[in-house]
Amino acid sequence: MSLADYPHSRRFSCAVVLTAHACKRMAERRVNEQTLLDLIETGEVRRKDARRFWIAAHFAAREDNLLCAAVVHDSGVLVVKTLMHHFTWEPLI
Repeated sequence: MSLADYPHSRRFSCAVVLTAHACKRMAERRVNEQTLLDLIETGEVRRKDARRFWIAAHFAAREDNLLCAAVVHDSGVLVVKTLMHHFTWEPLI
């Protein structure tokens, strides 16, 4: 499978690749690919460093908000490491 076969993020101008762990968590939390892409395109971003960050968003149709993706942006690819629900942001320092 080439990078052209993966979903593309307009926001980050790159392919979106899911780890096996992220796929498992999506299935457990009943999050489909379109919801994940909406999260990536519209969610609030908080960075850990230049490569690693979280993207979180509220979805009105869901009762387990916030949804949050932990991602790494590296070598022109956005890797979704995991997906969380019932997420809360830690206070900004």
